[in-house]
Amino acid sequence: MEKILIVEDDELIAELERDYLEANGYETEIASDGLEGEKKAKTGLHDAVLLDVMLPGKNGFEVCRELRRSLRLPIIMVTAKKEDIDKIRGLGLGADDYLVKPFSPAELVARVKSHIHIHNLLLESQEEKEETEITYHNLTILPKSRMVYLDGKEVVLVNKEFELLLFLAENPNIVFSKDTLFDRVWGMDSLGDVATVTVHINRLRDKLGKNDSETQFIETVWGAGYRFRIN
Repeated sequence: MEKILIVEDDELIAELERDYLEANGYETEIASDGLEGEKKAKTGLHDAVLLDVMLPGKNGFEVCRELRRSLRLPIIMVTAKKEDIDKIRGLGLGADDYLVKPFSPAELVARVKSHIHIHNLLLESQEEKEETEITYHNLTILPKSRMVYLDGKEVVLVNKEFELLLFLAENPNIVFSKDTLFDRVWGMDSLGDVATVTVHINRLRDKLGKNDSETQFIETVWGAGYRFRIN
């Protein structure tokens, strides 16, 4: 369940926001001043913040500026002021949206829902762009891009060569029999036999050469199988 932090010193307004959000499936937490709100927001336990501008202790603009230094969650500022300069200031400090009191509770819920949805889409998009590299010595494997680099130069691998290398590299120092490798990479229903594994291992060795310690990345363990060895 998504959790919303309400930073509001007016108890009646805070409870109204809480009631409508919880009625729409959100969990809420209330902070009654700026310092408390900032502290709670920094716990990272919330999916969005409703932030009043006029707060005791520390005003909403100051809190928004501080939160934007470390948090990327949606911040919706709430105020009784209607001046454009206040909206511009809040948005300039990193707020995602601005609501002017009095507002429709249904509009509040709709904006919260919209900004959380947009935020989640952006995070998913960024996660797709970010790729975790597997790097051992002078060898780098990019799982999503299905690319391999040795000493900074790309090594061209066919499909099963890449899948075999990736499986071994994701399980370093573990010995796998030919039967297990054939099952994991080719699948039990594939045509062929375990000799295919040996052929692909030899091709990988030819293409990858040796690592920094002058040993093969893929090591034969006689009578047992193969392993991707790292020191």
